Amino acid sequence: MSKTISKGMVVGFSYHLKNAQGETLDQSDEPLLYLHGWQNIIPGLEKELEGLVNGDSKNVTVPPEEGYGTYNEALIFQVPKTELPPEAELEVGMEFQTDTPEGRMILYLQEVRDAEVILNGNHPLAGETLHFDVTIKSIREATEEEKQHGHVHGPGGHHHH
Repeated sequence: MSKTISKGMVVGFSYHLKNAQGETLDQSDEPLLYLHGWQNIIPGLEKELEGLVNGDSKNVTVPPEEGYGTYNEALIFQVPKTELPPEAELEVGMEFQTDTPEGRMILYLQEVRDAEVILNGNHPLAGETLHFDVTIKSIREATEEEKQHGHVHGPGGHHHH
């Protein structure tokens, strides 16, 4: 009886991610492990992997609403450089964490100007329709501890520090 992907399974998959223009955004041949049913991966992808078995391949198209969200212009901030840590070596793409009334937010450095920087609270893939080419590499039952913690432990999984 081969296992199928369902809630409480630890799934390993390799993937190739492209945007709508066909450009490669990310890929991993080493299987990425996640705990199915705990929102460890974007909802649009998790939904499409449900019911697959080991060795299955699938092309999945994920709209922004089920991926990294739609693009929100209101999440773009001009911040004086004096507000950033002085030792930070400013590089486009680096992440800053900030606490907001809604909780912690990650801001990405979008542009460096003379006296200020532009920070963007949108995920770099916000607004993108994502095209995943996925191959299932492994499926196993999650341990009780993994289910309690809500993520995979061990090699390829989440590490506690």
